[in-house]
Amino acid sequence: MFPGQGSQRPGMGRPWTDHPSWDVVVDASEASGRDLGHLLTEADARELTETRNAQLATVTLSMVVLDAIERLGIAPTTVAGHSVGEYTALIASGALGFEDGIHLVTERGEAMQAAADITTGSMMVVRGADADTMDIACRLADGDVWVANYNSADETVIAGELEALERACELALSVGARSVAPVDVGGAFHTPLMSPARDRLRKALATTVFHPAEIPVVTNVDGRAHTDPDDWPVLLSAQLCNPVRWRQSLVRLGGLHDRGGAVERLFVEIGPGGSLAAMINQSLPSMTTVSVSRPADLDHLVDAVAGDSALHAFAAGHQGEQLYVSERLVISPGPGVFAPASDAVEAAPVEVGTLLGRVGADEVRSPFAGQIIGMLAQPGERVQTGQPIAWLRAS
Repeated sequence: MFPGQGSQRPGMGRPWTDHPSWDVVVDASEASGRDLGHLLTEADARELTETRNAQLATVTLSMVVLDAIERLGIAPTTVAGHSVGEYTALIASGALGFEDGIHLVTERGEAMQAAADITTGSMMVVRGADADTMDIACRLADGDVWVANYNSADETVIAGELEALERACELALSVGARSVAPVDVGGAFHTPLMSPARDRLRKALATTVFHPAEIPVVTNVDGRAHTDPDDWPVLLSAQLCNPVRWRQSLVRLGGLHDRGGAVERLFVEIGPGGSLAAMINQSLPSMTTVSVSRPADLDHLVDAVAGDSALHAFAAGHQGEQLYVSERLVISPGPGVFAPASDAVEAAPVEVGTLLGRVGADEVRSPFAGQIIGMLAQPGERVQTGQPIAWLRAS
């Protein structure tokens, strides 16, 4: 699970600067044309709250943490992201190349910043009142205010113009809501007030190549699992002005099974904050949750996976897997963004030394002769040292 805007905090990247996964920040800075290292280590709360900064910083740190987890050999079986975290989920699933993902998040943040600058909108989190009550409160406020996030049975976020937002909060408290608090964002996101950002985002989506997702992505708009690349332009455009159905997504995630039939019981929040894990504890109390935002948290994740392999469908589904010596894997020589060679396609014959592509400046050449069964890394995917790039059947 990948968090969205509002989870950012000053200095959130500092614990990672000496970790090998900090290389992700260098790559993301190059792709975005921004100094993301500054945002993650030096920016104050005011600078980091700006939409164009908050979204890039949150996604980049989540990718740093994911990179560190993958270096441990732990892989997700299903992903989901809250608001802009959905873009991180798409990168993690292979549906979106790393550079394309960073470019889209950059465009989305700039477009939403421009839309926020022409309104006086904001967001408030309301606890202790259900979503139906909050929907009624927004209607009775008789203004531009709407439910923006269905987070859990106990937590709903509403957003809109400030005066209408304040009236809706007063109505919520009058009917028993426990508390209201501002969300650390700079606009009324996931409401019609974001409609001025749609054209710019749609143009960016139209020029982006999406791939079939390697694992399901449960989406904000409909709370359903998707893998088809044709779905994303519509879903991501719709997400901009429609509520995040996070509670519905959690219910879907709690009922998913992997291909081997194992139930997902370990939910990992990857990135700054810890709010998504708290929502899991409210909505799916029987599940195990781990939040990973610092290098020290990696040990907790390893303990959770190793302590009970049944918690993680990846572990349960791969025990006793049969491997065949006639089939070989070509692995990455280093970390970086993968760019395949034009003739490295399924069923293509290869000789020893055939160029399969590049990871950054490093060439990926086959040490075997044979035939490509499949490419295991997507174009634009950020891969790690030793990560499988291609699957061959040796001659």
